[in-house]
Amino acid sequence: MRASRIKVFTLFVGLSAIARAVYAPIPDQQQGRDVSISLEAGLTYNSNIFGAATDPISSWVYEISPNLAFNSSLSDQTFFSSHFHPTLDYFENRPGEKAVYSQAIDARIAHSYSPTSVLDVSDSYNYDQNPEALLNGTQTPLNTDQTLQSNEFDAHFSFAPTEKLGLVAKARSVYYDYINAQLGDQLNRFENLYGLEFDYTMLPDLKLAGEYRHQDVDYQHDPALDNKHTDFFMAGFDYAAGPKLSASFRLGAEYRTLAGLPSQTAPYAEFSLKYDYSKGSYVSVGYTYDLEETSAPNQFIDERVNRMFINVQHQFTPLIVGSASLDYEPSTLVSRPGQGPNYSEDSTHAGVALTYLPTKDWSIVTSYDYDNVNSGLSYRDLDRTRFGLSATYVF
Repeated sequence: MRASRIKVFTLFVGLSAIARAVYAPIPDQQQGRDVSISLEAGLTYNSNIFGAATDPISSWVYEISPNLAFNSSLSDQTFFSSHFHPTLDYFENRPGEKAVYSQAIDARIAHSYSPTSVLDVSDSYNYDQNPEALLNGTQTPLNTDQTLQSNEFDAHFSFAPTEKLGLVAKARSVYYDYINAQLGDQLNRFENLYGLEFDYTMLPDLKLAGEYRHQDVDYQHDPALDNKHTDFFMAGFDYAAGPKLSASFRLGAEYRTLAGLPSQTAPYAEFSLKYDYSKGSYVSVGYTYDLEETSAPNQFIDERVNRMFINVQHQFTPLIVGSASLDYEPSTLVSRPGQGPNYSEDSTHAGVALTYLPTKDWSIVTSYDYDNVNSGLSYRDLDRTRFGLSATYVF
């Protein structure tokens, strides 16, 4: 699984046909084409290719990545899309195998039964040999084979019983499968989520919202120790002050039962704000508090994470767009009984990118990313910088 990188922007345009308004927009370069083929090539310098706490290995990385996309309306009510995205990375200075292969395959179908009733189903499979995941602390000495295959299935059914009331039933199933036996014994698992949410229009720009979710985390090799079952309850509002400013707020609680351990209750919070200050330019900020799985479940029950972020995109000219992101996550690793005290762990991820669009079919991106983890356990520390240049052509 690749490390988190700055989300380099892609220009999107809406689909104008009323029958397709329920579907997510597709990239501008793919508009008007059922089949779209692109090729990306790039060069990146990575100061810590394995995410090691000590003695990092740096390398130049050469990447080539084609992408085959299919987007089509099968009928006035049904839209289908799929992608095949293989990637070949060559590391100039990597112990062992220098060329590693990854691929992503996804498909999505959305069907509108009526203007207010939509079923949206998607599935995404990923196979990634590039061991840049932030799996800090999984093994000492560092495990250099973090090859991961994963699959995520999502389904949403939205409908509106009345003009003011909207309901969404949803389900998600994610499977993580690390190829390495030692990592797999710790981390291979299913995460299944089921939920029901509603929104009620109080004012034209204000909706009240509520949600219930149930999550099962089922580890494959030590379920008696690691499995978790969580119920989430939350309420809040969505606010849209015209086309430029929008905000969302949720506050609630999580009730979690754990295998062989006492149950626990924790707060849950989400907040986000987005302001589109000019065409193609915006700033968004947000905060979440949640319980998350850790990269060392045999030692820690979970990780209590405060996540604060800011994203900025600015369109300097019709052909040049800059973007930047900053993510700061002060958190607490909650130790299992007999495994010692809890530990603080702060993570910072930052990045900037500049995108140049000389023509409709060409895009050129230069980027810089910084990752840092400062943990109460020194073997979980991480420091990494990456900068690169890539170009993509859509045929």
